[in-house]
Amino acid sequence: MIHLFDGLRDITLLSVLIRMLLAFLFGGLIGLERSYKNRPAGFRTHILVCLGATAISMTGIYLAVNRQFPTDLSRLGAQVVSGLGFIGGGTIIVTKQKSIKGLTTAAGLWATGIIGLALGAGFFEGAILAAALVLIAELYLADIGSKLKRKPEFHVSLRYQDKEVLDQILRCCKDNRFAIHNLQVHGSCEAEQPIYTALVDLRSRKFSTLDVLTDYVKTLDGVLSFGEEEEKEVW
Repeated sequence: MIHLFDGLRDITLLSVLIRMLLAFLFGGLIGLERSYKNRPAGFRTHILVCLGATAISMTGIYLAVNRQFPTDLSRLGAQVVSGLGFIGGGTIIVTKQKSIKGLTTAAGLWATGIIGLALGAGFFEGAILAAALVLIAELYLADIGSKLKRKPEFHVSLRYQDKEVLDQILRCCKDNRFAIHNLQVHGSCEAEQPIYTALVDLRSRKFSTLDVLTDYVKTLDGVLSFGEEEEKEVW
């Protein structure tokens, strides 16, 4: 431990002031990065989360140490960790293509709350190091992650009349190493001959495009339409 902080670990007016100011600073720095990227939880949200967690942590210590109340030091902090899950959940969006957005913001809020708990407990070294690493992860590692080559995913829609068409296309997907993650089939009897609609989520295992499937579908009879659907966001 760094002895520089030894005089600030007790609950005094000076230590409370320094902990709250550090919570304001660290929460603000992390929140600025989220606000710059137009994320749902930004500057003020991160400050409030960090300040609240710091206050809760100090309150638990004050009740147990200064007031000698029979209380569990970790109980209030545990409730903060649980409560942060509800706050972070509001920033997460699941798209129709089954991809998740907002998870980094939710994790950042959770980490900011933990930093606040560490500050409130007087664990300055851990809080400072955690805040620095969170900022590094959000500022610099995003570019690294975006440069990683990911296997493409497709959300395709197929309308057909012959039931055997779907089996043939799925067999073609397997032969060309497309993994099928979701399959929904709906039928309609409005016309003289039933019309089926299949929604298929595919992921290529060898960085392929849909061209090979599109060319194969053109050779089949009974296909009314085939193509990739646009991604739509749903809550």
